[in-house]
Amino acid sequence: MSVPQAVQAPLTKAATFLVLTINPSPSAINTIRSALSSIADLSKNVSLRDLNSQFSCTVGIGSDAWDALTAGTGLHRPKELHPFRQIAGARHTAVSTPGDLLFHIRADRRDICFEFERQLLLKLGDAAAVVDDTQGFRYFDARDLLGFVDGTANPIGPDVPPAVLIADEDSDCAGGSYVVVQKYVHDMAGWTGLSTEAQEAIIGRTKMDNMELDDQPDGHQQAHKTLATIEDEAGNEHSIMRDNMPFGSPGSGVFGTYFIGYSRRLWVIEKMLERMFVGDPPGKHDRILDFSTPLTGTTFYAPPAWVLDQLGSD
Repeated sequence: MSVPQAVQAPLTKAATFLVLTINPSPSAINTIRSALSSIADLSKNVSLRDLNSQFSCTVGIGSDAWDALTAGTGLHRPKELHPFRQIAGARHTAVSTPGDLLFHIRADRRDICFEFERQLLLKLGDAAAVVDDTQGFRYFDARDLLGFVDGTANPIGPDVPPAVLIADEDSDCAGGSYVVVQKYVHDMAGWTGLSTEAQEAIIGRTKMDNMELDDQPDGHQQAHKTLATIEDEAGNEHSIMRDNMPFGSPGSGVFGTYFIGYSRRLWVIEKMLERMFVGDPPGKHDRILDFSTPLTGTTFYAPPAWVLDQLGSD
C-alpha cells in the first residue's frame, strides 16, 4: 500500500503555506527533484529539535510542474489534475493564480516551521521563486478571525482516508490527494458591523456554541455550511479535509483565512467553490464572500511519499 504524505496530520498551533513557481531550466528541474527527494531527511533534521512539536510537511505539485518533474520517470499523471479554474459569479470571482509547488508546513512551534522553511529554501536556491509565503496561527478554540469555529465538517478517524486519499478509481495515483488553496482577506469593519444573528445566518451555525442551524427552503439564499456540503447524483455526501488557518496583522489592518482543502476527488472542491461563487440557485452566492475576498487560487496534487523519493533517483 502506498504510504501517503502527512495529509492527515493533526491540527497544530502554527503553519506556513509556501507556494513557489519553478524557473524553467533543466538545471532548475534537477535541483527541484533533488530537494523534493530529500524532504524526508530535511523533515527529520528539523523535527529532532523538538520531537513533541507535531511537525509535518506536505508537498503539493501543480499541473504544469508535474509534467516537467516527472518526465522520463514513468510516473502517471493524476486523472483529475489540472490548473485551478477561475470561477466568476455575478458579484464575486474565485481567481486563479500561479503556483508549481506547495509546502504545507505544520508544527506546534512557529520556530520549527521557520527553520524548516529556511533550510528548504537554501536547498532550492534560485531554482524556484516564492509567490506566496503565509504564516498561519491557531486562534483560540480553532476559530477563524470572523469568530466562528472552522473545520467542523471535517471527517474524523476512519472516515478520513476514504474522503482524502485517491483509491481504485485512479490506482496509479492511489495514496495521493488533491489540494486546493485560497488566501482570503476579510472586511472586518463590515463583518463586525453585522449583528450576531446576521452573522450566524450567513455561516449557518451559532457563533458561541457552534450549533448547526436549519437549512433554508430550496430556492432561498443558502448559508455557507449548506453551500459547502457536496453530494453526488446519487445523494452521497462527499467530505474534504480542511486545515484552514487565520493569518494577519492588526497593525497593518490585514485579517484573513488561508483555506486549504485536501480531497480524494478534485471535483468535490470545485463544485463547492462553484456553489459558493455562482450560487445555488445561480445568483444567490455565498454571502460570506461579501466580506471575504480571495487573493489566490491554486490546485496541486500531493503524491504518496515514495513518489518524492523516486524523483531523486535519476
